[in-house]
Amino acid sequence: MEEEPARGRGEPATEEEPARGRGGPAMEEEQSFSDICGGRLALQRRYYSPSCREFCVSSPRLSLRSLTAVTCAVWLAAYGLFALSEVMNSTILSAAIFVTLLGLLGYLHFVKIDHETLLIIDSLGIQMTSSYASGKESITFFEMDSVKDVIINEAIYMKVIYYLCILLKDPVEPHEIAQVVPVFQNAKPRLDCLIEVYRSCQEILAHQKATSTSP
Repeated sequence: MEEEPARGRGEPATEEEPARGRGGPAMEEEQSFSDICGGRLALQRRYYSPSCREFCVSSPRLSLRSLTAVTCAVWLAAYGLFALSEVMNSTILSAAIFVTLLGLLGYLHFVKIDHETLLIIDSLGIQMTSSYASGKESITFFEMDSVKDVIINEAIYMKVIYYLCILLKDPVEPHEIAQVVPVFQNAKPRLDCLIEVYRSCQEILAHQKATSTSP
């Protein structure tokens, strides 16, 4: 089955999609990389056409063993307080169960991100999607006219780390940079993974510039 790039609700089909239909299914590649802490990451690259590519960085899913360990620790602590409490009632245990469930739901819905996706189409723009463990998605889209460049920047947090950035133009002064938007901030992949994404982004940006300047 042919995979479709993510679009926001209500957005019309792009002009890239008929081209993909004529050319067959998207070419997909997957490689394993590491994050800055040594954890495992997976990079999926989907090539829909020379001007449309998608990159998905996947973090390890929530471990059932870790979830069980945290839940048991909270409930054992609550049981200990219940056993030592002079007021023998079930309020402490009930509160522990409620807090554990509420905290788990909040973690899955607002904190734990399973996938971060970067979709770039030279005729439209760049879309960033964060997919949470609960199924919620957070989507940010930048029109190509507002994108100045995609670069790899570096920062120092006790050591040098690298991150991919989207540079947005100043609407008043197009030659100035109005905003720097970091990509894959949850996964934090290492430099070798960022270089793979950076090269493809530069190819599409170069194609877009050549197309826009051609008569």
